Amino acid sequence: MTTVTFEKDAEGRYRAFTCFGHAGFAKKRFGKYEPDILCAAISALTANTVNGLSEIAGEAVTVTENEADGFLRCVIESDLKEASVLLMDAYVLSLTEYSKQYGKYLTVNFKEV
Repeated sequence: MTTVTFEKDAEGRYRAFTCFGHAGFAKKRFGKYEPDILCAAISALTANTVNGLSEIAGEAVTVTENEADGFLRCVIESDLKEASVLLMDAYVLSLTEYSKQYGKYLTVNFKEV
């Protein structure tokens, strides 16, 4: 299962997010596993968000990752620009919608820091 936890401060500003685990959605077919399309979708959304924040929006973020464990942590170093908040909101929305459909494989949490 993949768990994504979004951390916001008391004013509702994004401060970090952590993505951990492999979805485990892949089905065994004809003696071998098909590609895990849910894990791939989560990875693509996460990479797009991190790259959008750092490379396009120029936000100061610190990223720690371990691909083998399916771990990525993105710490947001300062208040996000308006466009970056929209990017984060879109990421949250996408993952929340996936969790409604694939709840056994994906959990989305929110934490106040």
